[in-house]
Amino acid sequence: MTQKFLWGVATSSYQIEGAVAEDGRTPSIWDTFCATPGAVSGGDTGAVACDHYHRMPQDVALMKELGVDVYRFSLAWPRVQPDGKGAGNPAGIAFYDRLVDELLAAGILPWITLYHWDLPQALEDAGGWPARDTAYRFADYAAIAYDALGDRVGQWTTMNEPWCAAMLGYVYGEHAPGRKDARAGMAAIHHLLLGHGLATKVIRDKAGHRDDLEVGITLNLSHKIPASDSPADLAATRWDDGMSNRLYLDPLLRGQYPADIAGKLAELGCPLPVLDGDLELINQPVDVLGVNYYTSRVVRAAPAGDNGWPATTTVDRDVERTAMDWEVTPEALTDLLLRLERDYPGPAWYITENGAAYPDTADESGYVDDTDRERYLRTHIDAALAARAKGVNLQGYFAWSLMDNFEWAYGYDRRFGIVRVDYDTQKRTPKRSARYFAERVAAEKGASCSAS
Repeated sequence: MTQKFLWGVATSSYQIEGAVAEDGRTPSIWDTFCATPGAVSGGDTGAVACDHYHRMPQDVALMKELGVDVYRFSLAWPRVQPDGKGAGNPAGIAFYDRLVDELLAAGILPWITLYHWDLPQALEDAGGWPARDTAYRFADYAAIAYDALGDRVGQWTTMNEPWCAAMLGYVYGEHAPGRKDARAGMAAIHHLLLGHGLATKVIRDKAGHRDDLEVGITLNLSHKIPASDSPADLAATRWDDGMSNRLYLDPLLRGQYPADIAGKLAELGCPLPVLDGDLELINQPVDVLGVNYYTSRVVRAAPAGDNGWPATTTVDRDVERTAMDWEVTPEALTDLLLRLERDYPGPAWYITENGAAYPDTADESGYVDDTDRERYLRTHIDAALAARAKGVNLQGYFAWSLMDNFEWAYGYDRRFGIVRVDYDTQKRTPKRSARYFAERVAAEKGASCSAS
């Protein structure tokens, strides 16, 4: 019998929970970043967000109505282990205890992400991810989380999108903590991956020979397409793919950084701070590799900047765009998954995030007739299943996001949810896309049962 294909929805802690100062939670880097004038659109913060901390049972009931198998959510590190050190916080952990129990009672599989960018501010003050010690603090936190929830949770993702955490947070300054230091960013990449390896080892050691344990990581991956066959465009595309994809996939699944990228980074004065034994730790066995996919890119070479860094530019295509100004290219998801299966065989692949922001317009009842988002989901689910039909070991698809939420530096100005949230009243209203997703999930499950 073939592996059951799992259907789910996803969120993250800072984007939905609110309650940032309740039950012992300490500030994260996002609390600090949001308090920085001009950092977040509209001066928005995650202080209340979707108030999921107080409305969790209602949100689980929504998931049950959708008929999903899985809820992928993240733990707030400063809620579980305030300040990133010491023992776990019983009051904060109790929330996730209740959430896991509520999910299981609803017949929904809890899928935990340990880190979705809300680093305790105290650890950033001590150096953040550019500091090697943060990777070891992360492993301690993973141990606390597994001890608290591992008796009921078998699916564990260590990191969500280390590219974003490192590049947007430490190189470009667009995300928390808002630093602009390329050398620090490259150190952050390595220490995020090292933290993954250390946490994976901790979880496997604690779990023992547990049959239902699946440990992995989630990466934001994108298909890169050269603008032409010219040597310059091919080299630019290889650099772009190297910095976005191979710099993470290679150490995780091959135990080595791509030589062309690592060599160039060292030449630029931003070496990856690898110590003996690090790559063996990063290259822990991975059961699951999550793919967060939103768009693809046509790459053209551009003149190098004064700092010597290779430069690329994007060639715009005449295709639909989302409210994030991202091109809608579902066919590239098929190409990406086929490439992953060919170049990095081994793990089970899951689409752990896929979705789109559009300029929703709600009627008097709060309902959104989002035909654009429905079309986006339909074409991308089709593309994912097409890759599976061609032999990709794809075992699930999770829509991003369950509900509208705090969209990082965009604040509440972008809506990705299949459920609308009225931020003034916190009323939840399923959109047309939610109805479509529920019907599609039911149809796919029915077809699967008939086939087996």
